[in-house]
Amino acid sequence: MSSNLNPAIEALRSSIVHLEGGHAKAREVLPFCVPEIDRKLPGGGLARGALHEVAGRGSGAVDGAAAALFAAGIAARTQGLVLWCVARQDLFAPALAQAGLAADRVIYAETGDEKALLGCMEEALRHGGLGAVVAEVSRLSMTASRRLQLAAEGTGSVGIALRRWRRQAEAADFGQPTAAMTRWRISALPSRPLPVPGVDRARWLVELIRARAGESLDIEVEACDGSGHLGLPAEVADRSAAADGWRRYASV
Repeated sequence: MSSNLNPAIEALRSSIVHLEGGHAKAREVLPFCVPEIDRKLPGGGLARGALHEVAGRGSGAVDGAAAALFAAGIAARTQGLVLWCVARQDLFAPALAQAGLAADRVIYAETGDEKALLGCMEEALRHGGLGAVVAEVSRLSMTASRRLQLAAEGTGSVGIALRRWRRQAEAADFGQPTAAMTRWRISALPSRPLPVPGVDRARWLVELIRARAGESLDIEVEACDGSGHLGLPAEVADRSAAADGWRRYASV
């Protein structure tokens, strides 16, 4: 994958890795198995032993649900149990199962406030033995995110801060800097029309807003399937294949 990247980008990534402690062993990754996404991420996938942020666009319930299912798909592709820390009793387990995260793999923890929720997430990440730890938070300070990042680094678990807001004004906090390795924003899109009555596979606009030592991205995808994997709509896959062919031709 790295052979398709601009040499200047590769050099910049190497410099960042060196500044962050390149002597440490390479970080393990969890690939999305969608080349258009994986090639934008250092190592070709989502970093394990790291904190990641996921949010829906604005404070809408539809986009918020899409963000939760995106996070569930990531957690589903890890090994072991998943701790999901909630602030509200509105998580729909059957929907998580459709995104690949079976009910018997999930431990739910409901806390009284966000301070306790962040503390629960940190302790779970430090404990180890969990594939992923997801926490629904509205605010995430640099200090709190740094503690979560360090906790995840110590065990290799995937930490996901699922940003949820009760009102639109709170969404502005998503623009504040944090120590998360990546920051994602998910928006629900209309499904492809079918020739018969029914609803096709859900579609999302996935925006990779920030990736440490990586590149930003926005791409239309099909929602997570029963194994937690995203898909590419046929028309998007065709455009990607054509672009890859052009890049190969141009490099000759």
